[in-house]
Amino acid sequence: MKILFPVVLALQLALVAPSFAQQAASTTSIDGIAAVVNEDVILKSELARAMANVQQQYASRTNELPPHDILEKQILERLILQRLQVARAQQSGITVDDQELGQAIESIAQNNKVSVDQLRQQLAQQGQSFDSFRNAVRDELLTQRLKQAYAQGAVHVSESEVNAALAAQSNTGTQLHLANLVVALPTGATPEQIATGQKKIDGVKGLIDRKEMDFTAAAIRYSDASNALDGGDLGWRSAQEIPAAFAQVIGSMKPGDVAGPIRGATGFQLLKLVETRDGSAGLGTVTQYHTRQILVKSKDPANDPKGKARAETLRARLAGGANFAKIAESDSDDAVGRSNSGDTGWRSQDGLGAEVGAAVAALRDGEVSQPVQTKDGWVIAQRVASRQGVAASDDQRGAMRETIGRRKLEDAYDRFLREMRGEAYVDVRVGADATPQQPAQDATPAAPAPPAKKKG
Repeated sequence: MKILFPVVLALQLALVAPSFAQQAASTTSIDGIAAVVNEDVILKSELARAMANVQQQYASRTNELPPHDILEKQILERLILQRLQVARAQQSGITVDDQELGQAIESIAQNNKVSVDQLRQQLAQQGQSFDSFRNAVRDELLTQRLKQAYAQGAVHVSESEVNAALAAQSNTGTQLHLANLVVALPTGATPEQIATGQKKIDGVKGLIDRKEMDFTAAAIRYSDASNALDGGDLGWRSAQEIPAAFAQVIGSMKPGDVAGPIRGATGFQLLKLVETRDGSAGLGTVTQYHTRQILVKSKDPANDPKGKARAETLRARLAGGANFAKIAESDSDDAVGRSNSGDTGWRSQDGLGAEVGAAVAALRDGEVSQPVQTKDGWVIAQRVASRQGVAASDDQRGAMRETIGRRKLEDAYDRFLREMRGEAYVDVRVGADATPQQPAQDATPAAPAPPAKKKG
């Protein structure tokens, strides 16, 4: 099963720091080490930059951020986990080539409505080199691909699970917007650790119940979950895609209610029902199209004669008998499309987008469209086949499979990260968790290699 991960690099980079392992020996004397992670280091400058980015994001609501020391600990932990994921991805043979990296940076620039050169200038004004930014983007892509690879091997959604979830949704038609707050417990927690966790979660619940702090602020400040800085937001789910421990209470909750604390696999948890909506819209019989597509990417399709000419040349080759799948593999600017011969699977006209959907609907099975101008460039579409189907049994089956897979992946990948973190050598050099260090014997010492594995 394939679980898709949207690439929102422009937002995620606030918590991504570039890898400076190669520069550690020459920079640590004037910078300083925030943490040693196996054979890599996180510099204090990286931590400071990530801190500044988060604080800038919350500039209009600084009261929602935890105290400086707690925020620093949260962000450093994210940087540690990112380092470990990048290292694991590289050990697993996962790579990002220069072309893919260039496309990602171009996408970031477009999302910020600037050119790549303007992005480079902005980074320089902020005191960040373009090389370090490229490293940060590469690390983020490696992390996403590690998660994708993990999902392929560890997350499986059966047809019976999809059937049960769709049946339940058709009966209730309700989707839930949820948020959670987690007080984590270590594997094999002692009675004392469990009691401490129970006391903390009870205290946080008391603050929320007494309206001394809203749920979002409490999650940012106290949650141990990876979505803490997002206020614990879990997004929209069907009633069947909630944590199993809350299945008994969710039916009686109203928007704004907070349930828990409940002891789960990872610790103690609170769950908030933010809002509800009708999830049954879109059911019915629709025409679906199986298509292949070739993308000629352009920053400004309306004013790009070279891009349009390239698209028309590809269309002429197809008219001359060239194989559509082969052309998609060799010439499409869509990396995902190249990997699967341009195949987009079965989609409704709306699911194909306004411009392409209209063009495909006007074709007969087997025909190829003229280049269609879209916001991303020109698309040449081949209508492979068409059929009448029930949206719930096709489009919505895919969406439901994705929803179930994401929920399973969240739980499984969180356990994977905790295990990886527990096995790593981590030496924190800042904050309350800092390990006392011996005075340096050399003015410019290299980052020390860990003498032995240590639980961090």
